[in-house]
Amino acid sequence: MSSLMAAALDASPHITPLTDLAGASAGPSGVPDVGGGEAPPGAEGLLTVLKWVAWSVTALCVAGIFGVAARMAIDHSRGGGREHARGLGFVLGACLLVGSASGIVGALV
Repeated sequence: MSSLMAAALDASPHITPLTDLAGASAGPSGVPDVGGGEAPPGAEGLLTVLKWVAWSVTALCVAGIFGVAARMAIDHSRGGGREHARGLGFVLGACLLVGSASGIVGALV
């Protein structure tokens, strides 16, 4: 190290030599444990809205199954009915997604 640099480091308490910086940074100590978390104030209203949405979507899934069943019954009396299997698949997929929503969110969080 040059004498000019050594004099500057000795004169200023705010400058840290590079050799000290390399030993001081040990890196991150790991992921912080946030625990279960705490709901913010006023979260009760949001939870009420989420419960209403979950109930509404469940009711819509049941109505969707009824709707597909009614169309299948009408077309069966006319000699058809096989075309609605795709619609029933979509409705049952939505029911599966609604039923497992809390489990999916719990696994991701």
